[in-house]
Amino acid sequence: MSQPGQLWGGRFQGGLDPAFAEFQRSLPQDHVLGFADLEVNLAWSEALAAAGLFTADELARVRAAIEDLAAHWAEHGVPADDAAEDVHSLVERELVARCGDLGKRIHTGRSRNDQVATDLRLYLRERIAGLLEGIQDLCAALVGKAGAHAGDPMPGYTHLQRAQPITIGHHALAHVEALARDRQRLLDALSRMDQCPLGSGALAGTTVPVDRAALAAQLGFGGGPCRNSLDATAARDHLCELLFACAMATTHLSRLAEDYVFFATQEARFLHFGDAVSTGSSLMPQKRNPDAMELVRGKAARVQGALLAMLGTIKGLPLAYNRDLQTDKETLLPALAETEACLHVAALAVQHASFDVARCAAEAGKGYQNATDLADLLVAQGVPFRDAHALAGAAVNRAVELGVELQDLPPGERQRLLPQLRGDLTRELSVSAVLARRAATGGTAPARVRAEVERWQRQLTAWAVGGEDPGSDGAGEAR
Repeated sequence: MSQPGQLWGGRFQGGLDPAFAEFQRSLPQDHVLGFADLEVNLAWSEALAAAGLFTADELARVRAAIEDLAAHWAEHGVPADDAAEDVHSLVERELVARCGDLGKRIHTGRSRNDQVATDLRLYLRERIAGLLEGIQDLCAALVGKAGAHAGDPMPGYTHLQRAQPITIGHHALAHVEALARDRQRLLDALSRMDQCPLGSGALAGTTVPVDRAALAAQLGFGGGPCRNSLDATAARDHLCELLFACAMATTHLSRLAEDYVFFATQEARFLHFGDAVSTGSSLMPQKRNPDAMELVRGKAARVQGALLAMLGTIKGLPLAYNRDLQTDKETLLPALAETEACLHVAALAVQHASFDVARCAAEAGKGYQNATDLADLLVAQGVPFRDAHALAGAAVNRAVELGVELQDLPPGERQRLLPQLRGDLTRELSVSAVLARRAATGGTAPARVRAEVERWQRQLTAWAVGGEDPGSDGAGEAR
């Protein structure tokens, strides 16, 4: 006789050891699939009716029970602390309480294996939508920052050493580019999980003559039914792909956080975080700590760990379903929530970060960041670049000895070191001139950055209405 509350106890007489019973429960994790499970139960019931296994009256009673339970959960929430083994046991018990033995018949021709695989794909649609919205909000914050500072200079770095001037807007849009790729990865992951496992049974398919193509369409799967029942119940590569997209996104967030944490140091003083995203010290009254961005940076490691944990879970599993796969939700769901929260907090931090434009501009003109432009000016006079590089390096060394910037070399030193050059070196090596020269696609020239801001504003509008890149139509050209 089946054990009370268990869907699998047909041949079992004794009860589970209490420690193991608790150990193997998944409801504390999979209760979030409750509404998806109701959707799957309704679709399967309608498929059973179409196959002649439910009458129209019986289907109406099942539908009413499912709608009543959905309304109850919408008001009170899906319980995570119920004694049921998993969400499927919980749903079946509640439906049996509402429509009697009909609730037991819904499972005809179906397994928890194809049921949970379908539930999870339905649920992930919603979570991916939240992640996409988070990326869009953060990109909007960064594009807004870029628009406000399209022409404002700041130092650019390689190896954490000052390299060449860029604009604050160019820096912001660099992070937008990375996040846009993360968005595309999420959409790619979504497209590859857009097939319906329901009707695959435990591993070998269902004996019920259901129209699986119609079932997939009813549940909104554009890719139709999964074509192999064994793969349908065993596959979790779509979870790994989604976790990789999240790991990559949070890695990009961590790099953004690292930039902003450095910019906020007393040593740099390029930006200031507002009170909404900063905290203080319990000991040192003067401290203003960039905790929001530090936490984003730290939480990225947890999402990376989830990807490795999921890969480790499935790497040695034979086909098809194995109970190890129950732990996929313990790994996946917190990582999705962490990623979404990090996106939201990063957007807040960007919105509440104020750049010190005057200091950024002043520092962009220091540290010989215009040395490459000096070499380019020599090349324009016919000097081979490798020779020009050496001449510019010698000029930097002399400027360091004199304690001046390149454009401030005394006339005698300039003539001795750079006899090929004529004209106003002070103007040619100014930060504004250095920036303006970089007007090619992808460059940091203010005109180019403004054009890119306009392009990204159109892109964000397209995303908001469910579209993709509307194209530049020439607007991407600097002007």
